[in-house]
Amino acid sequence: MKIIIFKEKIYSLTNQIPKGKVATYGQLARLGGKPKAARAVGGFMRTNPNAPHTPCHRVVAKDGSLTGYSAGNGISTKKTLLLKEGVIFRGEKVDLEKSLWVGVV
Repeated sequence: MKIIIFKEKIYSLTNQIPKGKVATYGQLARLGGKPKAARAVGGFMRTNPNAPHTPCHRVVAKDGSLTGYSAGNGISTKKTLLLKEGVIFRGEKVDLEKSLWVGVV
């Protein structure tokens, strides 16, 4: 039951990430109250039942790398969506200094 509550909290947090911003898997895990659960957050994003309404494409690795995305053409689709929303890139990685969401619990 606790995993279900944590998963729902992560999806709720993901829904709060505004267009033009991203969060990291670790950041969502911390905001969700389980700072060591970044991998679990990744799993939740991979099995997101409400895509695209829950914008899992706005969740990236801690270094700004784009990781796992199953919609469209994968990573290239994720990057296209983020660029359309105004996320700033430095090469192939999101510029976290400019595009990291400062989430509030």
